[in-house]
Amino acid sequence: MIRAVRHLPLILLLPLVLTGCGTEKAASGASGASDPSGPAGSSKPSGSARPAPDRSQLEARARYMQSAMEHIYATDVDGYSLAKQSVGVSGGDGFSSAYVSKSGGRIQLGVDRGTLTEANCAERSVYPAEGGSVKCERDGTFWYRTSGNAHEYARAEDGHVVRIGADGAVDRDTLRRAANAAHHADDRELDEILPQQVPTAPVERGDLPPVGDGAPNNDVGVGG
Repeated sequence: MIRAVRHLPLILLLPLVLTGCGTEKAASGASGASDPSGPAGSSKPSGSARPAPDRSQLEARARYMQSAMEHIYATDVDGYSLAKQSVGVSGGDGFSSAYVSKSGGRIQLGVDRGTLTEANCAERSVYPAEGGSVKCERDGTFWYRTSGNAHEYARAEDGHVVRIGADGAVDRDTLRRAANAAHHADDRELDEILPQQVPTAPVERGDLPPVGDGAPNNDVGVGG
């Protein structure tokens, strides 16, 4: 009887020990699954990550600028950055922008509807030259075009022509790198390029009378 009594507490404690171990494992698993900072359960972007721009808003901003989405290009050249104030429409629904360097170099990017072939290569002026004879030279998939102090790389793509031009301050190798890097702007690039504010309603002018032909009211009082 004495031996049985001595072993009784160990027998009674065994279920408690097993239960305690099981509880610890479950709690640990639940903590890991619910921890939002863990790699598997994390769904929050890091503090430095920007949310992806809404495509419909990007399209609205492009319409406001009057450029077709397929004509909005970007490029990447060491030492050059986009001049936001240069961004705008070119022609009917084309696109134009400029990249500048601290040393004063300026590379012009332009996209317009049209074609570019050996037959018509010399018919279009070279940016930024005004008039003058144009010489064309084939360079890979591009035409290298020169006129006076201006030179340009141009390529036809899907009904439009992509042009990368500059004056003599930008050497040919730099211009070629800019041309090779030119591409359709992705959504994040579009978010940087396109105007941020899009009016939701026509701007109302306060000097227009509520009736009549809409001409400004220029009446003056007594004494003129």
